[in-house]
Amino acid sequence: MTLPQIYAIAIIVAIMALMLWGRLRYDIVAVLGLVAGVALGIIPAKEMFKGFSDDIVIIVGSALIVSAAIARSGVFEAALRYAQPYLTSTQAQVVALVVAVGALSAIVKNIGALAMLMPIAFQFARASNRSPSVFLMPMAFASLLGGIVTLVGTSPNVIVSRVREELTGKPFSMFDFTPVGIFIAVAGIAFLCVGYRLLPQDRRGSGSLGDALDIKNYVTEVRISAESGFAGQTLSDLLSRAQAGVRLGALMRDGKTVTPLPDSRLREKDIVILTGEHGALDRLVKETGLSLEGDDRPAESKDPGDEVLSIEVVVGPNSSLIGRGARLVELHASHGINLLAVGRSGETMRQRVRDIELRVGDVLVLQGSASILPQKVADLGLLPLAERLITLGDRRPGWIALTVLAATIAVLAFNLLPVPVAFFCAAGAMILFGALPVREAYQSVEWPILVMFAALIPISDALSTTQATQLIASGLSHAGGMMPAWGALLMLLAAAMAVTPFLNNAATVLVMAPIGATFAKNLGYNPDPFLMAVAIGAACDFLTPIGHQCNTLVMGPGGYRFGDYARLGAPLSLLVLVLAVPLIMIFWPLK
Repeated sequence: MTLPQIYAIAIIVAIMALMLWGRLRYDIVAVLGLVAGVALGIIPAKEMFKGFSDDIVIIVGSALIVSAAIARSGVFEAALRYAQPYLTSTQAQVVALVVAVGALSAIVKNIGALAMLMPIAFQFARASNRSPSVFLMPMAFASLLGGIVTLVGTSPNVIVSRVREELTGKPFSMFDFTPVGIFIAVAGIAFLCVGYRLLPQDRRGSGSLGDALDIKNYVTEVRISAESGFAGQTLSDLLSRAQAGVRLGALMRDGKTVTPLPDSRLREKDIVILTGEHGALDRLVKETGLSLEGDDRPAESKDPGDEVLSIEVVVGPNSSLIGRGARLVELHASHGINLLAVGRSGETMRQRVRDIELRVGDVLVLQGSASILPQKVADLGLLPLAERLITLGDRRPGWIALTVLAATIAVLAFNLLPVPVAFFCAAGAMILFGALPVREAYQSVEWPILVMFAALIPISDALSTTQATQLIASGLSHAGGMMPAWGALLMLLAAAMAVTPFLNNAATVLVMAPIGATFAKNLGYNPDPFLMAVAIGAACDFLTPIGHQCNTLVMGPGGYRFGDYARLGAPLSLLVLVLAVPLIMIFWPLK
């Protein structure tokens, strides 16, 4: 093993370790790996930034804009809502949701498809008095299955297409993935339609306002105002107005905690932290004139003609609030909205609401003016969970987005334009014809993902230029040479499926696709089936909540624990393994 090979493999191992550690964001890890590669001399300085102009970055960025325009149109949500009165059983609701998410994920980015339909799942959960855990994980897994059907449904397919172009001069087309992907997706979705029963049926997460506020130890804060009449009265007087189940948590005065004795006299501007059942807390606030502490707008700014809305939202994977507390974010000062409550699955939070460090999947109750709240929710990377009484921005005619999407699919079906050009033009058309405002187009692009791609591409190339890929593939070839052809294919598929839950599906493919192609060449096989195996294995992450954003997004709202993913994901992964190998061999012969 040469020194450059050692450096290349060491960088890959370090990237995997840092991503598994999870303390640094994946794009930062990729950039650190890129800098290390240049510093060690395995990546030429002039090629350091070539990943930013790669087709992968163009396709993924453009597809995100197209997905955002489709989401904004609301046509798919409207269709599902139209069918809602006819979906009376839990079984029918699960089938409708997983089929809709799976189908939508084939034409837009899977995370976007899931985010679009999550609010419908919560409506079904409320209507049938079921836990959202029944719906959300099957929807997340269906979005991953739907993504493998077309080139743009999931990032691994885009990356594998690039590797094939480097090997043969011709990338995979939009629908090259469809013959194998459609069979796996249909079988997987059929399993999810009955396999959802493997999940806990009564798990109550932070997935909706009702669920969050029904937690018995829910904490809220009220402010003693002059209008309430409690200034000068005792804490006992206040609690005597409350129903059973409301308890005193703490008393805050001048920014300090005061020992809350029953005969303590309340003062104006005191903050009383109360715990209890939502209905009792709500009645106490309404009947006594107390103010929720989060509603900190000056009285003179509360225009009675400006409707004030409260909305429940989930912290999305790219939200700017992650890792920060409301006090640091200063939601009211910076955005004109108020944070009233926070819900988190499986955890009792004892801090003041404004001091809670927010995480992906947390549910927030926000209050603000109807004129600004929708746009602020979008700006902060939050996803609405309640029935959308308000629209995230002014919704444009749905036919525009659908027409552009249909035209793009037709262009790709007849190979009239290369995929990057077609999707770049589609993204531009969405903006040009008003399906998506320019501001929202920029906001819809997941820049950390694109930076990660751009940084990992030169690192992946360095594996090839240093012959590290050949070295690793030779080791695999030794093991694969003792297996039948299907065994070698199964080994690579299983390896990709095992790595992606702990790394990242895009990073997995950037590392494993060149290795798989070289592995096939060493064994004398056609590389195409092995590239397909890597793509499918990397995209089918059903075992943990951390390997894909879709899995992370549903963890908090569904009240899932880490081990719940394997309960449904392990048999689904086995199903994919059993089906994928023969299907790949049928549609992509090994010789």
